[in-house]
Amino acid sequence: MRRMSIRSFVCQCVFLAMTAAAFAQSAPARHDVVIQNAMVMTATHGNIANGSIYIKDGKIAAVGQNVNAPAGATVIDAQGKYLTPGIIDCHSHIALDDDVNEATSPITPHMIMKDAFDYQDKAIYRALAGGVTTSLLLHGSANMIGGQAVVIKHKFGDARDALLFPNAPGSIKFASGENPKRVYGSRDEMPSTRMGNFAVQRAALVQAQDYMKEWDDYNAKVKRGDKDASMPKHDLKLEALADVLRGKLMVQIHCYRADEMLTEMAMAKEFGYNLRAFHHAVEAYKVADQLAANNVGIATWADWWGFKQESWDAIPWNAVISMRKGVRVAIKSDSEDYNRRLNQEAAKTIRYGGATEEEALKMITVNPAWIIGVDDRVGSIDVGKDADLVIWDGYPLSTTGVPEKVLIDGELYFDRSLSGLGATHYKEGE
Repeated sequence: MRRMSIRSFVCQCVFLAMTAAAFAQSAPARHDVVIQNAMVMTATHGNIANGSIYIKDGKIAAVGQNVNAPAGATVIDAQGKYLTPGIIDCHSHIALDDDVNEATSPITPHMIMKDAFDYQDKAIYRALAGGVTTSLLLHGSANMIGGQAVVIKHKFGDARDALLFPNAPGSIKFASGENPKRVYGSRDEMPSTRMGNFAVQRAALVQAQDYMKEWDDYNAKVKRGDKDASMPKHDLKLEALADVLRGKLMVQIHCYRADEMLTEMAMAKEFGYNLRAFHHAVEAYKVADQLAANNVGIATWADWWGFKQESWDAIPWNAVISMRKGVRVAIKSDSEDYNRRLNQEAAKTIRYGGATEEEALKMITVNPAWIIGVDDRVGSIDVGKDADLVIWDGYPLSTTGVPEKVLIDGELYFDRSLSGLGATHYKEGE
């Protein structure tokens, strides 16, 4: 056999790479799909034995024991296996590399995580293989007010923009507690105490109020025809904070301690912004009544505790105690490892606290979807929602549950049967 020259080898590699890129750039064709003979776990209205789902144009068009679908629809026989909504991770830092923290100032709301998003990060694929179809990628917790999050669908192998969740509401990351203290206190900068944390946060929000007033006054003068009105200077940081105060960005807060949750809720009332959820929230069980009264959710771990001072009072019953008090509870990863097994993490709430099957499933589907603000589109198996679905080999809420097939918008993005490692995104006939 003739040995290939280095130049020929390089040229072939370039050609293959260009071909792969061209395929990734092309939008996948839509197919009518029927999944039949499944134990359908809807997450919102119980289970349907021997159930079927009809998917049209990437949406769930019908659900039940019998569905009407065109004769030419692609049929997937689930063979009695479990079918769930795609898992949703509402606290992730995958695909952001070392760019997750802009730790040069405690107030950086104008940082945009989309600018740091690496759509080729293999952690996206590994999470997909664990049944995760949607993630909220957050700024880190070095800052009292950090950057603006990006929501992705795990369409690994597609073009960059195809992974961005269309028209997802905006979120921004705040952080209380030890992390900002440690980062800036180690430099003899403010904040270095919990008092300093909140003082810095309040000062930034007051600056944003003043900035908004300057622009409101200017716009009022222009409307009155004042030709001498002086336009205020644009400021990206204050404009982002103004969007917080205008309610355009939901606030997601890294916060462990109960007392700090009370302070953050009081500050949200004082300045009038939308505090959506506390993340980590290991002491939520202590103030669950107040969280429920203020419609603030939590994104917590199933059983992490004792790894630093502010997690010392964490307990594995936190999720269920808070849920029983009326709090929307999500189990999240905050880890490239845990996000592959969020089904097992949710199952722990059945062991710790006695959550029902549906309650545990909600903690990794519709509840995190609500925290992200996309529960009208994903998180449950309901007509009209995106067809983000997982067929499981084994019971999902157990160590035996393994995703066999994962669909996003009705397209197959993972199929474990195709190879030892699974395969990503193929269309019918390929």
